[in-house]
Order: sequence, then structure tokens, then C-alpha cells
Amino acid sequence: MRSASTFFALIPSLLLWIFAIILSSQATASPPNALLRSVPFSTNHPHDANDRSWISQARDRFIETIWRIPQDRGLGNARSTGSPSTGPPSTLATRYGGDLVLRFRVTSTEEAHALAEAINVLFLDVWEFNKEWVDIRLSKDVVPSLLGLLPASLQHAHTPLMHDLAHAIFESYPALTFIDDTQPSYKLSRPFTHDLRPSADERNIFFREYRPLSVIVPWMRLLRSLFPTHVRMISVGTSYEGRKISALRVGVHPHSAIKPSGPRKTIIVSGGTHAREWVATSSVNYIAYSFITAYGKSKSITKLLEEFDWIFIPTLNPDGYAYTWETDRLWRKNRQQTALRFCKGVDLDRSYGFEWDNESSNSNPCSESFSGESPFEGVEARQFANWVRNETENNNVKVVGFLDFHSYSQQVLYPYSYSCTSAPPTLENLEELAIGLAKSIRVTNGEVYGVTSACEGSVTGSANGKGCGTRTERVEYDQTWPRIESGGGSALDWFYHELKVSYAYQIKLRDTGSYGFLLPSSNIVPTGKEAFSAVEYFGQFLMGNKGIEISMPAMSGAKKNSRDIARASEAENLFLGSSTAGSDTQFKDIRDGAANAELRRRRKR
Repeated sequence: MRSASTFFALIPSLLLWIFAIILSSQATASPPNALLRSVPFSTNHPHDANDRSWISQARDRFIETIWRIPQDRGLGNARSTGSPSTGPPSTLATRYGGDLVLRFRVTSTEEAHALAEAINVLFLDVWEFNKEWVDIRLSKDVVPSLLGLLPASLQHAHTPLMHDLAHAIFESYPALTFIDDTQPSYKLSRPFTHDLRPSADERNIFFREYRPLSVIVPWMRLLRSLFPTHVRMISVGTSYEGRKISALRVGVHPHSAIKPSGPRKTIIVSGGTHAREWVATSSVNYIAYSFITAYGKSKSITKLLEEFDWIFIPTLNPDGYAYTWETDRLWRKNRQQTALRFCKGVDLDRSYGFEWDNESSNSNPCSESFSGESPFEGVEARQFANWVRNETENNNVKVVGFLDFHSYSQQVLYPYSYSCTSAPPTLENLEELAIGLAKSIRVTNGEVYGVTSACEGSVTGSANGKGCGTRTERVEYDQTWPRIESGGGSALDWFYHELKVSYAYQIKLRDTGSYGFLLPSSNIVPTGKEAFSAVEYFGQFLMGNKGIEISMPAMSGAKKNSRDIARASEAENLFLGSSTAGSDTQFKDIRDGAANAELRRRRKR
């Protein structure tokens, strides 16, 4: 009875509304504005707005009113209220329209201390920093307050990197995320991008755009189904909100009939610890696909899959990654509840147990670098660490390498992160491989990646512009220059020190600040190729080739068969077009004069 009375009560309003539509349509000789809706990934042709009668529109509006369909769902609603041709929808403009990203140039300890203190006082979102600059996202209304806390020398030592943050965020989403069904379908055949140049690989369907978790996980299952001989899909834990932390285990055991002589050597490649770093997630996916489809085709990759098991984890923070697609594109932490109800999330890369640090800048749950109230409070970090421990203690696994991909700033970082006063015992080996990784990236696309210890990456400023070399210089550097954020509790240090992984690195991918976390999708493939080259070099180095593939018998005894090759071709045709690994990838002499000169210079310190 109650629903019936509600229905009859709405009839007068409905009739008046329909009548108004009729008058409007007669006056304009065109149908009313079409509803903007999200278009699914489907082969069906979308209906043009002109095909929708006013009766259909009245029906839709009536249903929305009766069932009280919400009109505001964060970015989920933004996907149904924007248009590639008109720019960001109102929801994006409301959330980010008043924000900008400023880069401050820091030249003295006084400036560095003042900036670090202001960041802590105002709880600003630090995007990235190095020895020379600090990138900060803040509201335009907060700029006067920030400048009021800074010395005169910093009043004009800043430049805006992004004037229109909402538009940059809008462009980072796939083309079909924001769509207006008044646009003819043929206009949407190409992905919308700020860059009119075609992608480096037009047939690379999956990697043309960033993909949400709901697409990535089925894609991983497809790879497992197509390549069962050397791919397994596993879970390395469960997130705070109950999502599986999915991973691909890639490797072959060519002599399975022979009892293994020791633990299976394993290399872990992870990304997405910080939710907003989408290019890290896409790069891990790219590397995994390249390794999987190159097996049986490339001698060097086949050898690497025989020698090691590879664990590819696209995102260690599935809750946060999903949240960046649904609500806040710039979310960094995980999504677990903290002591403050309105400040959720723990920085997973500050949550590991080794040298965990809960200093003042990290103790506030509203901080982007909140490390939790105790070591391993971050659920995903604890789950991942427990999984790794179980593998090494109970499953005959020895982790020999760890590569943790992040963005941005284009750096290869080695331990330690927590302090510059403590040098790792294998410093020379770490530096040697780090230089090789940077060189392998440079010979791929010409991009320059810096090489330094992760502790220097946590401190802004440098007295001489050259960082720190000797132990005395490192101690002075660490004690003199402030930390923008703590380096304690990092996955990098935990793997190196606690798990005794001899070669552990954090690689910060493109770019150096032009787009930051909002790297356009046209960079997915080039960045993926750089990351793939670095990972291949990493594996060759650990095999003893120092990154240079040596000649070996064809396929090294690999049991390839026509069915595997057919599956590889099928997968390429399905979602990538062609293998990204290519034929035998052989680097030029990575340890040429320049690399050796740099290594000798470092060893003389």
C-alpha cells in the first residue's frame, strides 16, 4: 500500500515533467539532451542519442526517481557525466580543480629544514623529491599559508608543474571511462589522448591504456590458461578489504625427473605498492607478458625461466588501486582503518619490520607516509612478508633478487633506505648492478636513470650537489639535511637485511615531473620496454653473465613444442598483437668504458 501511494503521488509530477519535455522537443525540433552513460567494453554498437525517444528518456528518469538511484558516486559517477570532447566532468573539477603541483628548488639546509617543517605542519602531499627539488601537490588556497612558513629565498624558488590537475587526471583514464553517448561511435575508435601521435605499437591492445583491477585479474587468468606449462596464478596474501593479492609465478624445470640439488632460486618483481603509481602496475604486467610469451622463442629468456622462478605482482595494494579508479585517482596508501576514522590508510612501504620508524612525520594517520602504530600494521605488507617467509622456510625457495617498481623520478635505488650512516656490506656489488640496470634502460629508449642509495632518495638537498661518498660524508649528509619522509620500514631494506636477498632494488620509473603520477597512456609501452630490459639484465647478471648473454646451445634443452608456440601466437593475436620480447635480446657491452669509469670512481671513495 505504501509503495502504491508513493506511485500515485508521483503521477502528477511525472505528467507535468513529460509535458515539459514535449514542449521542449517541439520548440527545438530535436530530442532532449541524452543521458550520459558509461559505455562497457562490448562489441555492441552504442545507440545514438537521436534514436532514444522522449518516452524512453521519461521511463529512465522515472525509474531513477522510484528506485532512488544515486546521482553522485565519486569517480564512478564521473564516468557517466563527462565527455572526451568536453574535458573533465564536474566531479573531477570539484575534487581537483583547485589543486596544483609546485616544484621547489632547494639549495641550502635552512631551506630544506623550513620546507620539511612546513610540509609536516600543513600535511601536504609530497609527490616526489631528490637532491635538488621537491614536488608538492596542494590547493591554490593553501599556497599563501605555505609561503608564509618559508624563508624569503624560497618565495620565488618554485614553479608550477601542472596548472590544471583535473584535466591531467582526466587524461590518465582510458578513453571509454568518460564518454557521452551523443558522440557517434566512429569518433571513439581511437583512444583519446593529449598526444596526436600514434602509439609505439598500435596493435598492443592491452597496453594501450591503463587497466583497472577488474580487467587485470581476468587477464592474468587468461595467461595462466594459455601457458600452463610455465605459468601459474597464485595469491601472496589477502588485502584489508578481502581482495586477493594476485601474482603470476613463471618458470620451468627442464630436468624435473632429477631431484633438485637445492632450493629453487626465485626473483620477485612487484609494483603498485603505492596505489596512484599506475605505470608501475602496467610495467610489471608488461614484463610478465614479455617473459611468458618469449619462452621457447628467445634463448636468453628461456634460459632465465629455466634458471629462476619469477614472481610477478602487479599491485601489492589492490584496495588502494581499486580506490584510485573508483573515487580518488591520487590515493597513495592502502585502505585500512586507522585510529582516526576520517583518515584511512597506511603507507605499505613504511610498514615493514626492519628499522620501522614512527617519528612525528609518520605518526599521524592523516600523513601520506603514515607507517602505522606498530611494525607490519599494514595488512598487505604483513601478508606479503608472511608469504615470503613461508616460501623460504617451508617450500624449498631461495629468493635471490627483489625488484620493486615505483614512480616517478627515473632512479635506480639500492639499500639502505632507513639511513645513510650505515653502508650495506655488499655496497660495491649493489652499485655495479645498479649502474648496469640504468645503462640497460638507456640503451633501450635513451632515457637516463640516476643511480644512488635509497637513503639519499629520502633526503632533499646536497651540500656539493654530488651526494655523499665516504662514510664520514654520509654521516654528515644524513645528520645535516632533513628527511622529507622517513625511509624506515621499507620493503627494500627488509628484503636485503632480514631475508638476506643479495640484490634488492627499488626502481622509480618515468617521468621526471612533467606528468608525475599522471603519466599519459602513450608512455605505457616505452616505459614497459625499459623495465623489461632492466629485468632481463638483472636476470643475466644473477646467472653470472654480468648482464651479457653468452652463446649457448639452441634452447638449452628446453622442451618446447608446437602447442606452446601456437598458444603464444594465439595470445599475441588476442590482446597484444606481437611478442614484446622479440627475438634473442642481446645487449651491447653493458660494462663499457663509461660504466667502468663510474664504478672505479665510486670504489675510490
